Amino acid sequence: MNAPNLLSPDNLPPLAERLQAATQANSWLVACLCAAWCGTCKAYREPFAALAQRYPDACFVWIDIEDHPDALGDLDVENFPTLLVQRAQSDGQAAPAGFFGTVLPHADVLSRLLEQLTTATAHAPRLPDDTPPTLEWLRQEVERAGLAPAD
Repeated sequence: MNAPNLLSPDNLPPLAERLQAATQANSWLVACLCAAWCGTCKAYREPFAALAQRYPDACFVWIDIEDHPDALGDLDVENFPTLLVQRAQSDGQAAPAGFFGTVLPHADVLSRLLEQLTTATAHAPRLPDDTPPTLEWLRQEVERAGLAPAD
């Protein structure tokens, strides 16, 4: 399923546009870190894409970590699907992850997580030490492709 809001680093122009919009809206980067061989990931792709339609301000990205290992920096993903939910801050800074970990492959689990993070106060716990550099990596890929917005 290729829903319009489900993006991949394999197709940077629409990803650049959506990432910029999410950044301007101070919305979420929701990255599913997966592997092509993973049957659970394959089954989760369609519900993940449907959920992207319900959150049009967020930037939902499907990243095959075997094709794009640099998206994780030095971190390893051992279980799938692993999700990174991180605020795409309008100041360009990388926020700590609101969530980084393995989830049950059900759209309702991610939906509840997004609702909880959206309504959380500034004092909600975050995971600063375990945040992978995925957002920065995506921004660098967009810039390398010459798709970064003009200042």
